[in-house]
This record gives sequence, structure tokens and C-alpha cells, in this order.
Amino acid sequence: MTALVHADGVTKTFGDLTAVDDMSLSVGPGEIVGLLGANGAGKTTFLRVLLGLEVATSGRVQVLGSAPAVSDRHALGYVPQGLGLSQALTVRQNVEFVADTFGVREVPALPTALADVADAPVARVGLGRQRQLAFHCALLHAPRLLVLDEPTSGVDPLARARLWDTIHAQAESGVGVLVTTHYMQEAEQCGRLVIMSQGREVAHGTSDDITAGTRAVVVHAEDWAAAFAALDAAGLPVVLSGRTSRVAGTPVDDVRAALSTGGVDGRVEEVGATLEETMVLVERAARRSTD
Repeated sequence: MTALVHADGVTKTFGDLTAVDDMSLSVGPGEIVGLLGANGAGKTTFLRVLLGLEVATSGRVQVLGSAPAVSDRHALGYVPQGLGLSQALTVRQNVEFVADTFGVREVPALPTALADVADAPVARVGLGRQRQLAFHCALLHAPRLLVLDEPTSGVDPLARARLWDTIHAQAESGVGVLVTTHYMQEAEQCGRLVIMSQGREVAHGTSDDITAGTRAVVVHAEDWAAAFAALDAAGLPVVLSGRTSRVAGTPVDDVRAALSTGGVDGRVEEVGATLEETMVLVERAARRSTD
């Protein structure tokens, strides 16, 4: 399978700051590849290098078989974090502008939700519809590769689900998709994941690959608040899930000892760690290795 986008050893520096450090990645037709990491991990900068909006300090990037170039933009669909829409123009005018830019003669009809506000300035349209509009514009010219930077940020769960239906439909038609997201439920819909921390890749593979072998301890206690406080006081990486506490990457005996020290009675069980828990552990380990 020929990659639509391929990066090999990409590094991008800004003065003394290394924003992207020796990153490699590929996306093939029909694939959905998720790029994950905390804010400041380097995801957006890496995407901008892949798109040719930033020039790599070192390394090699190929998009559709050649170095990123403006002439290849007709084969790319891009939804940036800021959406790239003109807030002063109406919904319809934004679509007409993009269609004219890419020479699209047969412009698809607006979805019902957008048709209802077609003559409203984008600035007066809700964020959910703005994101739907950004998707619509990105797909007008039938791109072979979609690059989506936090495409569902700030919208309600139903709107996110609808946008992901669009992503899956594009992948099923052979379009390659590279997407960044903070939502773990969305990350688990990706065929492959790449986790970044401090500009570097720290894990890659399917969700199951990344979480394999990582365990968490679930604590059930009648006084759940006291259990959480005892685990937190012991310096363990505890999070609440409903009224149970979860501690990832920690031996069961250490959890029991923390509860005992805090005078808390509780039942513990070991389970597989979630993707989010594994990401936290991987990122902490990466930061410690560079301190």
C-alpha cells in the first residue's frame, strides 16, 4: 500500500525550542490514524510540517509521493483548530469561496442543518454548525487525504458522533485520515494511534497494542471520598470513576498499603488500564526520562 503521507525523522525547531523531535509517521488510503498527546506535545506543529505550512528543520516528508507543495492542495482536505472559516461571510459564501478556489463546478447541496442558516454570517452560527461547515468545505473538492486538527473540540457528544460518521464514511471510500483528538472514545475509533510527548513519539500501534500489559487497580470502598484521599496522600496516580477510585501502573500491594495507612476499608481488584490511563503513564515516563 502506497502511503498518502509519509514522514521520516522529522524535526522542527524554533530557535532553542524543539517542537517536533525525530517524528516518523505514515497514512495509507482508507486508514484513520490518530495523533494524541497533551497540549504542547507538538501535534499541531507536526501537522503543519506535513502540510507544508512549516518547513522541517531536518527529516523527510512526502505527501502524495512528493514534497509538500501548494500544487497538491487540491488533493488535501484540512480542518485546522481554528476551522479556517471567514466569520464575516455567510455560510453559503464560505462554501462558494472554497468551491471557487478549488474549481469545483458541481457544489454539493448543504446539509439540512447548514441550509437552515445558509445566509447567516458564520460568526452568528453555533460552534457545532461551524465545525460541520468546516468539514463540508474540506470535502468539497473530493480530497484523497484529510488532515483534521481537533475537529470536534467544543461540540456536544451528538455532534461529535455525526462528524465521526463523516470521517468513517470518507475512510471507507478510500480517503486517508490523520486526526488529532483529546477524546479517548474518538481515539479508540482510529485504526492506529501515535502518542506524542515533548515533540517525540512515545507509543504507537492500535489501542489494544498500546494498553497491552498495563494494569490498573480499582478500589471499591463505602467511604469512597476517604479512599480517594488516602490514595492521593500516598502520591499514587489516582482518579475517580463514579464512586470508585482507579490507580494505574501501581502494584496492588502498594494500593492496599495506602488504604491501610489512611485507615480505609476497601475491596481492590486488578483490571486492564484504559487508553487514557496508559497515555498518562507513558507521558509521565517520557517526561522523567528527559528531566
